[in-house]
Amino acid sequence: MMTDPIADMLTRIRNAIMARKKRVSIPASKLKLAIARILFEEGYIANYEYIEDNKQGIINITLKWVDGESAISGLERVSKPGRRVYVGWREIPVVKSGFGIAILSTSRGVLSDREAKRKKVGGELLCKIW
Repeated sequence: MMTDPIADMLTRIRNAIMARKKRVSIPASKLKLAIARILFEEGYIANYEYIEDNKQGIINITLKWVDGESAISGLERVSKPGRRVYVGWREIPVVKSGFGIAILSTSRGVLSDREAKRKKVGGELLCKIW
């Protein structure tokens, strides 16, 4: 049994980057698909696809490499099962002076920090990417 699937997703991406892999496969969920969509929209990954396998499904993420360096230089899980972190829309942190993003789970779905501030909604601060 996995206690923190989002931390597992971030660890798989981090390990794939350190091993200089092009692709990484992750067991699917709606929340992980939403996180992958935000990473794609913000330009941190090259592509992602959902593959149905008559069980849970698989998300294949194609990592983005620029001049031999990964577009993702850091990933950090903020809210954990043992300690949930909630922020209002005014308290959403700025990641790496605006060069990174925070991903939040809000009442309007999973949003990046910029979208959440624009829509003026707060929520659970899932992770930071830079």
